Amino acid sequence: MKHRIERPRGISAARVLVETLTIPAALFLGLLFCFPLAFHQPEPHDAKLVVADLAVERKVDTALQAQRPGGFDVTAVADAREARRAVLDRDAVAGFATKGGHAVLYVAGADGASLEQALTTGFTQLAVHNHQKLTVTDVAPTVSKDGSGATLVYFGIAWNVPGYILATTLLRAVTFNRRTKLITIAGVAGLFSAVGFLVGVGLGFFPNDPTALAIAFLLTTAVATFSLGMAPFVKHFFPLAGLGLYVVLSVPSSGLVPVQLLPRFFQNLHAVMPLGNAVDGLRGILYFDHVGVLKPVLVLCAWITAGLALLGLDAWRHHRMAVRRGAEDENQDIPEPPVEDPSVEAPAPTALPVHPHHFGEPLPMLEGTVRDGEQQPVRHAAVTVMDTGGRQLVRTTTNARGEYAVTGLPEGYISVVVSHPGRDPLVHQKVLQSGVAVRADFTLHDRRDGTSVRAGAQRLDLGHARHGS
Repeated sequence: MKHRIERPRGISAARVLVETLTIPAALFLGLLFCFPLAFHQPEPHDAKLVVADLAVERKVDTALQAQRPGGFDVTAVADAREARRAVLDRDAVAGFATKGGHAVLYVAGADGASLEQALTTGFTQLAVHNHQKLTVTDVAPTVSKDGSGATLVYFGIAWNVPGYILATTLLRAVTFNRRTKLITIAGVAGLFSAVGFLVGVGLGFFPNDPTALAIAFLLTTAVATFSLGMAPFVKHFFPLAGLGLYVVLSVPSSGLVPVQLLPRFFQNLHAVMPLGNAVDGLRGILYFDHVGVLKPVLVLCAWITAGLALLGLDAWRHHRMAVRRGAEDENQDIPEPPVEDPSVEAPAPTALPVHPHHFGEPLPMLEGTVRDGEQQPVRHAAVTVMDTGGRQLVRTTTNARGEYAVTGLPEGYISVVVSHPGRDPLVHQKVLQSGVAVRADFTLHDRRDGTSVRAGAQRLDLGHARHGS
């Protein structure tokens, strides 16, 4: 018999251990593979080049393919002026033109110093082979404090990761409805974008073009909105999904190493991730006279739209659940359950005002009515909710109709103690579950009433759905 008791405990402990280690192990493996694979040996992959003169283009293509097979995609343009324009229009990372014993390489320092260096090295070898003198012309130089061309990535990360943290903390704001949360996201995104922009310009890290504020705002909004929308669907894997998207996958593909020097997998990620597109948009605004900004803006807006769609889907899902439970108010909603995330503390239990609930507003996790022996409401009855260890979680009082409501409570068993001067107190035990509102009604009898329930008497209720006792 003893063996039969210990066995399920062992299985339970093993399961808890596996669930505990899943998220850190997945993040460990993601960081272990993604960052080294992206950064260990940057080299060109399908970097677009233009060369003035078709005959020269064929020679350059042959020479570069011999140096780095698959590294460059070379096309011909009419003359040196078009080669330079292709770089400024972001149609190519470099333009090359020759005239006699002289060669010119047009590059954009804003694309990253390591890319400029790789291009300069390759074309210097080519010029030496052809007995030419190479001149390198930077048509889109960065400010003096951004010699590597990576400073915009650092600011992008500062607008990116806090968006995820903002969504995490909003999940704990159990008294906020969805509209309030979205307004909060917009306000915080506006504040962060303004502060970051002022710091960047004030310290001379990038040029003063206020249009960049729009990209910063869209980035924080996109990350926070999508994170808030996906939380109810990924549940306790939310930290893994958030850190995986916005750190493990976003940072290696962000442009910290120029995108053209990344493996193709990370180049493809760069095309769709919010951080990479925001960096592209910032570079276009600040260094390329607003060229190439439309696509990043559309991608960021798509992430925001996807987040709003997920929020709408979750609201519809909870509405359907309420209807199936026979809720009286068709516009009821159920609060989003707190998402377990070790980076922030659990939601604080909160007493709610009792009123008809509207779609999108948080409903109580626990509510009920206190009446006397004649079934009349008891006003100002003290309602105390305690955990299994006897620790008080929240305390409130009933209104004129004898009603009370509480939210933000942890899952599992709780004890609800109701008392009122001159009446015998009662204790009910309940089981709370995510997404299920529990009701606990009480009848308090006068102490002089011989039929009253003895103080401290307990009733066990396994936490049926709303309107169950």
